[in-house]
Amino acid sequence: MATPSALRSRRRSAGQLHALAALQREIQATDPNARRKYLRDFAEAFLNYEAVVSRAEMQLELLESDIVLVGDYHALPGSQRFAAELLESLAHSGRPVVLGVETIFARHQSILDEWMHGEISDDELRERIRFDADWGYEWPPFLGVLQSARRNAVGVYGLDCMPRDDLRKIGARDRHAAEKITEIHERHPRSIVVVLFGESHLAPNHLPLAMAQRLPNAKVATVLQNVDPLYWRAAGERHEHVEAVRVRDNVFCVFNATPLEKYESYRLCIERWRQERASSVDLAPTLYNLVDALARFLHVDSHAPHNGTQPKFLVDMLPEVYYRPTAEGMRKLLARKLGSVPEETLARLELQGCCYVPRANAIFVREFQMVGGAEEAARFLHRSCRGAYTKLQPESADDRFYGEVIEQALAYFGSRVLYPARPAVRESDLYVLYAQPREAIEEHTIYTYREYMQMIDFLVMHKDYELHARHYSVVPDLIAEGIGFTGEKCAFVTSKLGQMLGSEIYDAYISGKISKRYLRSLFFRKLEIPSAAHEMYFQLVRRARSPRKRTVT
Repeated sequence: MATPSALRSRRRSAGQLHALAALQREIQATDPNARRKYLRDFAEAFLNYEAVVSRAEMQLELLESDIVLVGDYHALPGSQRFAAELLESLAHSGRPVVLGVETIFARHQSILDEWMHGEISDDELRERIRFDADWGYEWPPFLGVLQSARRNAVGVYGLDCMPRDDLRKIGARDRHAAEKITEIHERHPRSIVVVLFGESHLAPNHLPLAMAQRLPNAKVATVLQNVDPLYWRAAGERHEHVEAVRVRDNVFCVFNATPLEKYESYRLCIERWRQERASSVDLAPTLYNLVDALARFLHVDSHAPHNGTQPKFLVDMLPEVYYRPTAEGMRKLLARKLGSVPEETLARLELQGCCYVPRANAIFVREFQMVGGAEEAARFLHRSCRGAYTKLQPESADDRFYGEVIEQALAYFGSRVLYPARPAVRESDLYVLYAQPREAIEEHTIYTYREYMQMIDFLVMHKDYELHARHYSVVPDLIAEGIGFTGEKCAFVTSKLGQMLGSEIYDAYISGKISKRYLRSLFFRKLEIPSAAHEMYFQLVRRARSPRKRTVT
């Protein structure tokens, strides 16, 4: 015989359950992740509660916490409205409040700071954090959370990292978020850190466990929203409407929407995504995939929490990607982002369709070409492994010259790893250049015939000098002069030398002369140290051309 509580629940829920059955079947057919263990962990963790409480009672307990994890059902606007209201309510209690959000990648923190200080508009924030492409849920409700934080919080932080669409890596995202929350708590020790994160991350053995491991002495509370089993059970209470329940110590669930409302909002999101995918062009995932593939090849852990033999949280360093298919659109974008329109950037965009600009940590794309995309992905990874983007300028022309050559060589090598069909650049190709008619050189290049021949002479002599440096009592004048080239002439010769060295490194790796461990170390060398670039260049030449076969490790 059914209990009075069960009867009340059935009578209050019968209509919803009929409507939900078909809706859930439709969603499950569309969403292949619904039965993954990670999601089942959440569904099975919260089946009962201890007591009904009011919102006010719950808030009194939250005020005693150091960190409050708030479960977000991303597709439900009411879920974000509750978070905004909770943030405001806690702030009015007198304790300072800090907000951390899953929606924004940690690598976009500087953009979020600009918005918090009123330096950019809501629309620019939305564009630059790639809200629609990388998140895809409704913008106004989330903007409401941020606006509440700007009024009431002492800081707002992005917590998430890539990849979002691979549940096999979701544990790494939890650990990354826990590390970021720990940093925020240490930066704001007297504040309540409110964290808005997807509800499935709040299963006890997910993000809460990662937090307990990093901050064992901190008081961490969890606030869930509209959990189905708890909603159906609360429907059997005598109260007309249950505001919240205490699931267990420091774990609560609030009710601000029905299950039908929840799942209908998700179905509408799925329908909108289908329509948007048909017309959108987004190159960022393509370029990020190239970076990830090269990092995996070199055994670089994108989620490493410490500097040293790995860059700390490479996923937080990923560059912004800007796509403009027209020359005029790209010029306007470069002027806005860089303050000028560098000719070197335009030249690389014309040549290979995209260009990585370290000082902006951005990849600008006119047209995606696999060769260019692979090279710029390698260029970014090299800069990141060396130590982010605060490159010190080498003191001597010699260091600057060989530093640029090595950057080009590793970028070229990386592009060959990702796109082996790219043709090699050989020393023998230089002799073909001698055969070009004077008229063709002056018509199709920006150089005079004399300048062009001078650069080819330099490259040919440099290749001989690399092998027979001991036969030269002093550095030949032609080489000394070439190392001092500036502008377009410097770019031409460093590019050619780098491409030839990159080809030699790739050949040496394929033949077993160079191990992957050694290749990996090249990406971490500090080229800013005096003489380091010069020494590395000639060491690489000797190693790549050595006749002795090395063991691959």
